[in-house]
Amino acid sequence: MFDKILIANRGEIACRVMETARAMGVRTVAVYSDADAASQHVALADEAVHIGGAAPAQSYLLGDRIIGAAQATGAQAIHPGYGFLSENPEFVDAVEAAGLTFVGPSADAIRKMGLKDAAKTLMEEAGVPVVPGYHGASQDPDFLAGEAEKIGYPVLIKAVAGGGGKGMRLVAASSEFADALKSAQGEATTAFGNPDVLIEKYIQQPRHIEVQVFGDGETAVHLFERDCSLQRRHQKVIEEAPAPGMTAEVREAMGQAGVRAAEAIGYKGAGTVEFIVDGSGGLRPDGFWFMEMNTRLQVEHPVTELITGVDLVEWQLRVASGERLPARQEDLTITGHAFEARLYAEDVPKGFLPATGRLTHLSFPAVARADSGVRAGDTISPWYDPMIAKVIVHGSTRKVALSRLARALADTQVGGTVTNLAFLGALAAHSGFADGDVDTGLIARDLDALTTAPAVELRHRAAAGMVALNLLEPAPEVGFTLWASLRRAVTLSHAGEEFTAEVQVDGADRQLWSVGGETVVAERSQGQWRIGGRRMPAVSQSGSLITVHDAYGLEFTAVDPLDRDAVAGGDGNVIEAPMPGLVKAVFAVAGQAVQEGDRLAILEAMKMEHALLAARDGVVAEVLAADGDQVEAGAALVRLEVGDG
Repeated sequence: MFDKILIANRGEIACRVMETARAMGVRTVAVYSDADAASQHVALADEAVHIGGAAPAQSYLLGDRIIGAAQATGAQAIHPGYGFLSENPEFVDAVEAAGLTFVGPSADAIRKMGLKDAAKTLMEEAGVPVVPGYHGASQDPDFLAGEAEKIGYPVLIKAVAGGGGKGMRLVAASSEFADALKSAQGEATTAFGNPDVLIEKYIQQPRHIEVQVFGDGETAVHLFERDCSLQRRHQKVIEEAPAPGMTAEVREAMGQAGVRAAEAIGYKGAGTVEFIVDGSGGLRPDGFWFMEMNTRLQVEHPVTELITGVDLVEWQLRVASGERLPARQEDLTITGHAFEARLYAEDVPKGFLPATGRLTHLSFPAVARADSGVRAGDTISPWYDPMIAKVIVHGSTRKVALSRLARALADTQVGGTVTNLAFLGALAAHSGFADGDVDTGLIARDLDALTTAPAVELRHRAAAGMVALNLLEPAPEVGFTLWASLRRAVTLSHAGEEFTAEVQVDGADRQLWSVGGETVVAERSQGQWRIGGRRMPAVSQSGSLITVHDAYGLEFTAVDPLDRDAVAGGDGNVIEAPMPGLVKAVFAVAGQAVQEGDRLAILEAMKMEHALLAARDGVVAEVLAADGDQVEAGAALVRLEVGDG
């Protein structure tokens, strides 16, 4: 076994690897960027090495610096985590050339699975079922249109080097094919530098079920399946294991297909074989097809760990150090059911826009395993994925596990930034999901209901008012003037709407709150406040931002009248950056006439590109930013002429 390893990653996965390494007696080395100097993964490591600037291209993607850090600290192996360099075969070659061990598959295995078309050809040869389609080299538009006709509409056009839904188009009829092909190829060129596409049959009620495999370079086993069908725009939201509706016959067929895929490329370490599954009419042995293989540890690996009792990171380190497979297929069994929900800092009402902010409060209930790379006091950086944590639960049955997930999400508390917590809670309570009737289109079909804002009650407004006026611990004499109880008021806002909360303080343990003509009594007994007879929710505060930790976290802002007046007199013609980020491109030119919805600039933040659009028709008066500028949230980028349009 290794004495010391370096983790070439950050955040949650770096912390996760360090946890297992420490339990195994293996010392760890962290690498960090300028933005991560005070991060949790640095604090947990035995040693830490600074490798560059905040942007991934200046730090976590610099393989030579990471290898140099490993050599300088005496690390014998490098664990890549997921993302960044985890599936980069050139990095693997460089690690091994430096005399170090890469904790993962060979560069050859990664290359074989790196391009979707080549991987599918390889899988066909290995006897793994693939979706009917064309995966060949010809990219002639007329030829591809002919192949689509052979396959039968609807079809999917997919970039061969794709991922995350980029370079993908659904085509329902032959009349739409030419335009869809041109659009997919253009997006693929921009995103991956490779315009090539493949064509495949579109599955009408698709489910995304993946098999966890593990190999030692010669033989492989599977650790059963995970269902990742609950997705939004091809991004996983909640994963579970095992898959609902799975039969022993289908599990055996899928598991063995995954093992054949791994053994066909001499796979070493943890990997995931993803299948697209026809969910109409129940699961069947001939109703699943190979989609792709992820040659690394997956974000959702904890649900597999909870149902099998296997620590996959421990297995990775053991096999990488030269051991054979730690278990035989017949040794592996499923116990119970597990769910994982991905908690992100994102503004759901604004279209799931990634958010930043300092976490003033962060708490998870004991019923859940919470894998996180941040703590209260840490900042969600614009440079990286805005994940706060993975909330993971296990139960004896799917029903029990789902009930625990719902409770865990309800009891999770985040202060200082907006999150998707309410959205996750709505998913956990979705009747179709509870019945196991799930496919990849569920979220899109029910998006309006799933993103409905939680109801704000009078007791929530009163709780925010108590924080704003610092009345959680009033001194006994604070509540009274010489002849009468004290009356005070505060203006608060929630979801863009302002209201005034008035309070009559009758003493240290009693307050009468009024909002919009409604009143409620807050009373304290044995050190615990109750509002309207109900226990007061936990609260946290960061400057003027107050979070009431109920209904998945309700945010209120204490309004300063001077600030409000300044905003009211501001320039409504300015297009601002919604978050800190890099100005990737500016399309606006002074004097240019624009229409509502025109793209004026692109801001890159949180590993995503965000188009900034004209809010109305008008004429560009001034362009205030240039390509390559790093800007803060609220920075003015483009200004329209006043009164035009």
